[in-house]
Amino acid sequence: MADDAVPDGKTVQVLRDVANRLRIHSIRATCASGSGHPTSCCSAAEIVSVLFFHTMRYRQTDPEHPDNDRFVLSKGHAAPVLYAAWAEAGGISESDLLSLRKIDCDLEGHPTPRLSFVDVATGSLGQGLGAACGMAYTGKYFDKASYRVFCLMGDGESSEGSVWEALSFASHYGLDNLVAIFDVNRLGQSGVTPLEHCTDVYEKRCEAFGWNTYLVDGHDVEALCQAFWQAAQVKNKPTAVIAKTFKGRGIPNVENAENWHGKPMPKDRADAIIKLIESQIETNRSLVPKPPAEESPQISITGVTMTSPPAYRVGDKIATRKAYGLALAKLGHANGRVIVLDSDTKNSTFSELFKKEHPERFIECFIAEQNMVSVALGCAARGRTIAFASTFAAYLTRAFDQIRMGAISQTNINLAGSHCGVCIGEDGPSQMALEDLAMFRSVPNCTIFYPSDAVSTEHAVCLAASTKGMCYIRVSQPETTVIYAPQENFEIGQAKVVRHSVNDKVTVIGAGVTLHEALAAAADLSKQGISIRVIDPFTIKPLDATTIISNAKATGNQVITVEDHCREGGLGEAVCAAVSGEPDIVVHQLAVSGVPQSGKTSELLDRFGVGAKRIVAAVKYTLMN
Repeated sequence: MADDAVPDGKTVQVLRDVANRLRIHSIRATCASGSGHPTSCCSAAEIVSVLFFHTMRYRQTDPEHPDNDRFVLSKGHAAPVLYAAWAEAGGISESDLLSLRKIDCDLEGHPTPRLSFVDVATGSLGQGLGAACGMAYTGKYFDKASYRVFCLMGDGESSEGSVWEALSFASHYGLDNLVAIFDVNRLGQSGVTPLEHCTDVYEKRCEAFGWNTYLVDGHDVEALCQAFWQAAQVKNKPTAVIAKTFKGRGIPNVENAENWHGKPMPKDRADAIIKLIESQIETNRSLVPKPPAEESPQISITGVTMTSPPAYRVGDKIATRKAYGLALAKLGHANGRVIVLDSDTKNSTFSELFKKEHPERFIECFIAEQNMVSVALGCAARGRTIAFASTFAAYLTRAFDQIRMGAISQTNINLAGSHCGVCIGEDGPSQMALEDLAMFRSVPNCTIFYPSDAVSTEHAVCLAASTKGMCYIRVSQPETTVIYAPQENFEIGQAKVVRHSVNDKVTVIGAGVTLHEALAAAADLSKQGISIRVIDPFTIKPLDATTIISNAKATGNQVITVEDHCREGGLGEAVCAAVSGEPDIVVHQLAVSGVPQSGKTSELLDRFGVGAKRIVAAVKYTLMN
């Protein structure tokens, strides 16, 4: 290990030369594409050289090996230096670098998991460290392996609050296998960063958050080698390496100069710049990274099924949020890689029921929803866990960027939002999620479950565990009646017709609480000689268009949707899109409008237009017109 701390003179020179080759690759690639961030790459060249060819343990030919050290490029705009490192490691050809940012090339402007050596997409700044926390937590507490996690961050992104959420999380859980490197190059996109080169302030802030911290010259490979070696000796604390660097390092009249962010070198200057950097290279040697210790357990996260059918009886009353917690606890017995995260709402989302039975697989993320989503992404990377993260649905909106980046990362995480809509009652509008369906419907490849009773909730949880892509489960606060028998089968994209007759005049589609309001309205209308059909969509995305269209046609082409959600982007608009190719079908939407207020559940459902009385009125209006 001594050579790791103080490498010999020849190794030091090779690392310097590799850093300069990384600069040259980055300049050439961005010149070829006519866009990109070569100056951001140049400031990080020595850091990346030391990490990839001295410090990190990984298999060059198997970037996704579970025991490899992880690297997260949080400053994703410096992607060319990451690609250059893999070109030096033999994973990419140098000619491929010249196709940077082209439509038929996976070397995108910011890294995505289209590349086997990228675990999570980055580029929306401030998110990489949270994902790295998830990887480090998984390594320390679930895999119990020695792999380490390195996250390279820009100094500008440290203005993001999500960075400090992650710093707090890592310290609280003693993630001594995590190293965050701050590339303090002084310059942001449009000007200087708030702290410029005051690295001592970064040091004090990181130490205040409980991190072991080193200040280094980010262009001194010996100092970097020593800092990374020292970090590996520290126990029960994560390490921050505060590296003072210069943006555009090695480029005359560009180094440490403003107004060069995101600009390739002018083509008439590029050759001279490259020749100058080449003149500083003394060797043609390359360094082979050391292989990792193979310690991670063999796991399986596919084909997960519950050990028994749901234990509810028709007529039982239970909130779907509680059924969610019970289902998680049950799923935890079916597969030992199921983990659950929450943000200090576990006694409301009922994820505490999972914690009670599987405490070693529960992660309390406290009131930091953005970081909770990022940690979940990191935990699920490389297929190491089946991650469920839950909080009030309204609070997930503040993590939308992390959710969006999760979709770009092709993640398989499962999110659950409770306390949806006005039905939560007296807590008032700040707690009422009325836009969550719209948010998740816009997320690519996201499956949206909206179960209406405990049985369907348990099926939703089990299906989500094995579904590719992100899943969102919308659960409700009030108790609702169990309407499905334990033997009922549920599938993604298959709706349930829960009430029907040959005399039905209108099809009403409700979900969650409003399905029960629709059933109450149907019972009331039946006494008045009016029959309606009631459909439970089960999944909002994908929506069962076939069932909706066939039942609409059987009920005079009349459809009413009712949802405890705003009109924009919710169930009603999903149904409208599904039937848009059927010009005879008319859809009347009932949804919450305006800003709600505190009150009793029944009062709010009625006042804001989605209760049983409003459904009865809408049916009568539809039949009259």
